[in-house]
Amino acid sequence: MFFYKHNNNYLFSLEEYNNLKNITEEEVKNHKGIIYFLGKLDPYKSRRSFSISDPSLLFLEREDINLLRKNSINENLPNWILNKIDDREITFINTNYPNWENALPFDKPKKWNINLIGIGDVGSTLLMGLRLTGYDLIDKIGIYSRNENKIKRWEYELNQVLPPFTDREYPEVIGISKDNLFDCDMFVFCASKGVPKVGSNVKDVRMIQFENNSNIIREYAKLARDNSFKGIFAVVSDPVDLLSKVALLESNKDESGTLDLNGLAPEQIRGYGLGVMNARASYYAKKDNKTCHYLKEGRAFGPHGEGLIIADSITNYNEELSSYLTKSAKEANLAVRDTGYKPYIAPALSSGALSIIDTIKGKWNYSATYMGGIFMGAKNRLNNSGIEIERLALPDVLFNKIENTYKRLGEII
Repeated sequence: MFFYKHNNNYLFSLEEYNNLKNITEEEVKNHKGIIYFLGKLDPYKSRRSFSISDPSLLFLEREDINLLRKNSINENLPNWILNKIDDREITFINTNYPNWENALPFDKPKKWNINLIGIGDVGSTLLMGLRLTGYDLIDKIGIYSRNENKIKRWEYELNQVLPPFTDREYPEVIGISKDNLFDCDMFVFCASKGVPKVGSNVKDVRMIQFENNSNIIREYAKLARDNSFKGIFAVVSDPVDLLSKVALLESNKDESGTLDLNGLAPEQIRGYGLGVMNARASYYAKKDNKTCHYLKEGRAFGPHGEGLIIADSITNYNEELSSYLTKSAKEANLAVRDTGYKPYIAPALSSGALSIIDTIKGKWNYSATYMGGIFMGAKNRLNNSGIEIERLALPDVLFNKIENTYKRLGEII
């Protein structure tokens, strides 16, 4: 094992890097805080950095859907490294990225600045959620729309939402220009076009939106590249998993359209769509004693739509109950449409505002993150050392269903 110090960061690796300054194991061992493990993975199928949550990740040869499965390999590592892993104080750095040094160090803001584009039904509801729940966490929320009166309206209204006699610091909502969209810690993409009208006979609304929203997000992915954006690019518009992939690809193309890995890193992009599917499954699970255990034992995987997998329990998986909850969650939006209204409030809050707040807090949430070239929804959290994906001892029947969804997403884009 080799140990290094580089730009005041402490690193170690299983292989030698001749361009780095060697130091002793004791120096790295005694460092308080995050240290960095240098490894090499296919940069076109793997993240640039992530949190080491178990020892097997130090020996990872490729990233794929198996990131969801628990692995017990530790290769007799020193106790101090195992303790660092337990404390989530090791970040994997993929040195096959030409700009891997940009991931050193990874610093979460103490108070976040968030910019949001798209103040329609979803965007405005999400904005209200962030204003009300983001106290002491978010400093400012910048909002942008091509309609200046929309910006003024929400700036006026939301800054006047405040309880009396409070010591809490609620985020200020401010109008911003397009030029300032990426002067922030998190960019939230809520722009959308072509949402099917209520009463239209559409089963999977999100796929109808894919083409139109892809054209929109391309522009902002390239703008993120042009601004050398270092924050989180949060995708809320549907379909979040596929649009996240579009954003990644487009931001990493040079002027000739060639992929060059100089745009957004995969771990910078997150798709927020799975939170509401978990909330919908929970809504139906509470209605029956046979399924109420989902709230404590269950998990959601996959996209916000076709391919969704709701597992009733990860300790005692039941295929029949899981299929019922999956179907109920998938069709919940149709039940709202049958009332004559668009189903946007629960998605904007459960998938959007609440999940974004949990991301900021470093708490577990449901969102789509990068796994081997595909953005896949699963339980994860943002540690000080990077993204941690929950790893479970999944039964084969459940894992096979998750893998099928994973492959299907990969076939689309």
